[in-house]
Amino acid sequence: MAIWKRERERDTIFDYRRKNRRKAVKTIVQAGVILAVAGLVYQAVFHTSVYSEPNESKWTNDKGFIALSYFGVGRTGTPKLIAKSELNRQLKALHDQGYRTISQQDVLDYYKKGKPLPDKALFLSFEDGRNDSALFAEPLLEKYNDKATFLSYASKLGDGENKFTQAKDMLKMRKSGYWELGSNGYRLSYINVFDRTGQFEGQMTEGQMKKKSKIAYYNHYLMDFIRDENMIPSEDREQMEARVTKDYALMRKVYTDKLGFMPGLYMIMHANSLQNGNNPLVTDVNEKNIESLFSMHFAREGEAFNGKEGSVYDLTRVQPQPYWSTNHLLMKIRKDSGQAMTFVEGSQDRASDWETAAGATEFDENRIVLTSPPGGSGLALLRGSDALGDVSLTAKLGGNVVGKQSLYVRYDKARDAYVRVMLADNEIAVEQKKPGQAAERLFSAKLGDVTWDEEDLSYNKAAVYTQVQTQQGIAEDPGIPVNIKKTRSVDVKLAGGKLSVKVDGKTLLSGRAIDASLAKGGVALGSEASALNVKDDIYDGRFTDVTVKTIDKSGAPKPYYHDTNEGLQRVTSAVKHGFNTTVDWFIDTF
Repeated sequence: MAIWKRERERDTIFDYRRKNRRKAVKTIVQAGVILAVAGLVYQAVFHTSVYSEPNESKWTNDKGFIALSYFGVGRTGTPKLIAKSELNRQLKALHDQGYRTISQQDVLDYYKKGKPLPDKALFLSFEDGRNDSALFAEPLLEKYNDKATFLSYASKLGDGENKFTQAKDMLKMRKSGYWELGSNGYRLSYINVFDRTGQFEGQMTEGQMKKKSKIAYYNHYLMDFIRDENMIPSEDREQMEARVTKDYALMRKVYTDKLGFMPGLYMIMHANSLQNGNNPLVTDVNEKNIESLFSMHFAREGEAFNGKEGSVYDLTRVQPQPYWSTNHLLMKIRKDSGQAMTFVEGSQDRASDWETAAGATEFDENRIVLTSPPGGSGLALLRGSDALGDVSLTAKLGGNVVGKQSLYVRYDKARDAYVRVMLADNEIAVEQKKPGQAAERLFSAKLGDVTWDEEDLSYNKAAVYTQVQTQQGIAEDPGIPVNIKKTRSVDVKLAGGKLSVKVDGKTLLSGRAIDASLAKGGVALGSEASALNVKDDIYDGRFTDVTVKTIDKSGAPKPYYHDTNEGLQRVTSAVKHGFNTTVDWFIDTF
């Protein structure tokens, strides 16, 4: 009995100690999390760094500037928010090439006083007024000593939506010198809404427009007369002008009450509307209010360059999309401005295995991103593979579904001949091109369905439209949004004059005879924009785990090239991915 008692007392003591150890570990972990969060909050709110003003006496540029405006910044990125790591790469690339940010006053002085700008001048902004944009962009502004404009919707100030930055925080941001303030307007609201069946929905708030794929036509609140189901105005000119002017008056009241002043810059929603088919009466009342409230206005989106012949009330900017690679952005800036660009290459060791014949190629661990030139095809050739015969080529193709990604075997640059397997707009196509002839289609098939969330979609259908259009309605749109990615594993085997192709492990083509003139050649990757993406003629092909094997006469494969993560790098990459996935799940859930 005494022995049993002593053992019980000992177990109790051990349990107590174990509990204490668990409590201690838990306390340490909690303390670590609290300190990390506190550090982020302190960094974002109290701004431990102060912007260093540039030496304007060295500025000599009188040609103009580029303007970039990001919708939002996320921790790891979404179809609508750029990842903070990608934003860092883009800002670094611009900084390394000599781009220097300019302020709102610099733009005003350039147009009104003829003052020069930096040789490579960049106006940078972040729209929508999101907390995550401020949190993740702030350290990067400090890192590169960049200045940016933070834009908000006036109606979001004090409305209780936690994801939007509030006035007191914007004022603290402004004190650091890294941030200036601007406005996207009073609110996001829509008028003259029709669904895809032609059903008139009338006016809808941002919250009510959740089923974006079901909407066929609409306009932004300030961009048209309010109309009835027959597209006949239900308000006269005086009523329209009073409604529009009231929205600007509400905007002014909120900003002056919450901030103590009106922001100097405006970026209207919906961009490009005022001078692009909008009713001139609606345009006039908007412009009158804008010029009375703001010092400058970015009325347009789609072009990055603003020249000296421009106007402070008709400026243009580009909104880099979250799916753009750094080279995609640089390619777009080069197209719009004519300025020379040095494209980023990434890992020098991995890049040395490839020749970029067209476009730009970036190598990051086991990923190859091939960016096409505007309106053209990107092409990267595997060095030393020119005389390969029987081969197998495998890779994961992870670019946007709307676009073209290609795997080439037996590519002969001199004779312009090849065998190509191409993913294009969610279809697969297999082609052969004999020397001196046009490409011949050997096989094609539609690939499996692609899914996406409603939240991934952007509103891009605002327009002035007719009664006939709305009454006819629109059939359910089968098209895939241009910002949706889908990774597919593709296996190509060409041996004994026979071609086989698998996609995601499923054999789609087996033993298809290839012309004898295509006996040898190299391995290559290709990328090209799709005509379905009317706003963007540049495309990023994304190739992961590219592996090439030669095949001997017995049919045995022999490793020739691989671009895969190995050993510790593979483990590290997997851990990093798992950690990011877990953190993102907690953020989305809680």
